[in-house]
Amino acid sequence: MPLHLIKLCVGVESIEHLAQIQRARLKGRREAGEDARLYHVTRMWPRRQAELLDGGSIYWVIKRVLRCRQRLLGFDETVNGRGQPACGLVLDPEIVPVRPRASRAFQGWRYLTEADAPADMDGTAGQLTDLPPELADELRGLGLI
Repeated sequence: MPLHLIKLCVGVESIEHLAQIQRARLKGRREAGEDARLYHVTRMWPRRQAELLDGGSIYWVIKRVLRCRQRLLGFDETVNGRGQPACGLVLDPEIVPVRPRASRAFQGWRYLTEADAPADMDGTAGQLTDLPPELADELRGLGLI
């Protein structure tokens, strides 16, 4: 059974904003002649790598709501912005919206079991991604969606 990570997406306003940032990073890597891999750099290495690579994803919390996921493809040694050794989480560029769920703030990342992970949005729920996130959250809080 796969294991997942959950991570706060600090400074990101929406799923589309996350996608824009990641597209810009990939473009920058290509223009610099670097390997066109999408990374999220973190200081710590996950200890349960084998379980994470067995179909695991990183679930992103955007504006206090778990909103989407990206499949984990691997882990690379890299350096962070301060030149210190770090772990590069290799991500699939496809961002998959999930059924939104409120999440409290935390530092770093946390493991998320398959049983606790929210389901991917289906075709009918996918229409809700067109709503502004704040409106969708308010409607969800009222039990209307």
